Amino acid sequence: MEFTAQQIADLLQGQVEGDPQVKVNRLSKIEEGEPGSLTFLANPKYEEFIYTTGASLVIVGDQFIPEKSISTSLVRVKDPYKSFAVLLETYNKISMAREGREEPVHVAASAKIGENTYMGAFVYIGENSVIGNRVKLYPGVYIGDQVEIGDDTVLFPGVKVYSQCKIGKDCRIHAGVVIGGDGFGFAPQDDSNYMKVAQIGNVIVEDHVEIGSNTTIDRATLGSTIIRKGVKLDNLIQVAHNVEIGEHTVIAAQTGIAGSTKIGRFCMIGGQVGIVGHLVIADKVKIAAQSGIGTSITREGEIVQGSPAFFIGDYKKSYVGFRKLPELSAKIEELEKQLRELKENNHG
Repeated sequence: MEFTAQQIADLLQGQVEGDPQVKVNRLSKIEEGEPGSLTFLANPKYEEFIYTTGASLVIVGDQFIPEKSISTSLVRVKDPYKSFAVLLETYNKISMAREGREEPVHVAASAKIGENTYMGAFVYIGENSVIGNRVKLYPGVYIGDQVEIGDDTVLFPGVKVYSQCKIGKDCRIHAGVVIGGDGFGFAPQDDSNYMKVAQIGNVIVEDHVEIGSNTTIDRATLGSTIIRKGVKLDNLIQVAHNVEIGEHTVIAAQTGIAGSTKIGRFCMIGGQVGIVGHLVIADKVKIAAQSGIGTSITREGEIVQGSPAFFIGDYKKSYVGFRKLPELSAKIEELEKQLRELKENNHG
């Protein structure tokens, strides 16, 4: 894929400064730019590299004033960082523009397949499943019976979607994700064994959701495990049965959410957070990494940290004291020693 500076400027609604016909065919960091590459300058800390970069084209802000001569052509835009993000997304869409069917694949006769789809080798689609338009199913994807997948959704290699689950439009499900595996339901028996409780619900993933590699979302015991619109999940997250995650909440890697917990809208949850079951987390709550959540958080916008977690301001104050514990312990021992000596002197 090769583009001229003018084509890129037209896409970004910018202005070319230099050669409008200079051609680029790849993207690069400004400090690693080579001829034929396109890069950008948004952070002033990297300005020094614009004078030495080998890139053929650099996206800069429309207020940028160079302090030295520049040999490369420029595209001036209002927001270079945002514009470069637009280019990355455009490049990604072009590079992922696939259609057709590789072999072998298995598509049940009762399945309904939309237009302009892509199916990689060894894709399996079960009975009565419905696949929307422009959906991309990369090699090794498994789609169970009665699954629904909305338009423009992408499932990367090895994704598994169990029966009766629903995935919305414009979702991106990364390699190794499992949607709809059984929830962790076992009833203890008199003989110290466990009887499996059948998990007969499903998982609903709404529109514009992204799920990172090797994340698992368990099907509900009854009803649905629900991932609401716009949620972004990192890699290696465990979402248990009957959990609900509110719109536009973001969760970092290695977080575990136990069954039937309801997480609000616009929350931000750091990595390695553990949340016990049957809790309610209010909207716009922020939970710091490695926190343990054992009780509901009912106040909107609360920020917590620690295990067990509590208000982050109190946590930081407490942590100052915690770091001083060895020093405080030594002082207490010294005071106790002095107290004993005083008592001995008084009795003497």
